[in-house]
Amino acid sequence: MSIRSFIRTPFFIAVTIGMGLAARSGSAIGATPAKYAGEFLAIGVGGRALGLGGAYAALANDVTAGYWNPAGLSALMYPQVSLMHDEQFGGLVNYDYGAAAIPVGPQSTIGLSLIRLGVDNIPDTRNARVDANGNPLPPGELQPEDRIDPSRVTYFNSADWALFFSYSKKISEQFSYGANLKLIRRENAEATATGIGFDVGARWSATDRLIVGANFQDLTTTLVAWNTGTNELITPTLKLGSAYLVDALGGRFAPAVDADFRFDNRRSASNFHVGRASLDLHSGLEFAFQNLVALRAGYSDIGTFNVGAGIHLPKFDIDYSFARFNGADMLDETHRISLTFTLEAAQFQRGSE
Repeated sequence: MSIRSFIRTPFFIAVTIGMGLAARSGSAIGATPAKYAGEFLAIGVGGRALGLGGAYAALANDVTAGYWNPAGLSALMYPQVSLMHDEQFGGLVNYDYGAAAIPVGPQSTIGLSLIRLGVDNIPDTRNARVDANGNPLPPGELQPEDRIDPSRVTYFNSADWALFFSYSKKISEQFSYGANLKLIRRENAEATATGIGFDVGARWSATDRLIVGANFQDLTTTLVAWNTGTNELITPTLKLGSAYLVDALGGRFAPAVDADFRFDNRRSASNFHVGRASLDLHSGLEFAFQNLVALRAGYSDIGTFNVGAGIHLPKFDIDYSFARFNGADMLDETHRISLTFTLEAAQFQRGSE
């Protein structure tokens, strides 16, 4: 498929119109770019991808591609379901992920992904302040003569949610594209926010060995509107990735490199920056032996050295990753395990022409 033909497709035209409408609506309501408004979306999903340091835009070819690069979903031959749970900072922060994808016809795939990052059961003592005699006091700063009545303490959750609706289509054996409709929900006590955004991805097998991937996240600039009257904008991120496949030692090596281009003035918080533009790098190496076991290592954009392993069983994959923060002794080491189920049966196989 030529570039000229692609830009004439309804898919490309709809995305272009959406970009213009979102840009105009964002300026109309006075929303401002927020550097970390959608940062929970950058954590990543799947033990395989995280073991590679997040260098997965080109390699993504399973159900987790709905997050990393929706174009990769077209590689699925059977329906897949994936689950992951991660606890950080001594179990204080919980990160959960679940996704499902189903091939539709000979070329298309649809998917659904859900992410939740939350701190649960946070004590709320604002209405629990009492005087020395136990009489309730209005919310305010605790004074030396005041105390907290445990029976008046309530609890709330602080959580960020993201729901992805994904679509992918294979144009040829070499090229596929995909898109996400992304819904965001943020909750913090009485404050809540809602957002909607779009991602567009492409995946190209340049040769039998070289794979190139791209995922333009928050393409139209995602608006997150709080019920407090504050409006934030998540600026676009362009993820470019490449991977090269090498057969050796009875298995396959897959070195991969990803680059994240952002435009939200991160400066010192990025690997490289020029003005408002910044660049963050991911790199990883996977060795898969006989399609049974895999060993992985990677370096992420936030400075973690990651290692991982995977076991491929009939209809079932187990992937593990371990991350250690360099120079951050106060942060816990992070262990992540993801499970992927494949409905590998004739009745579920991708349809033919």
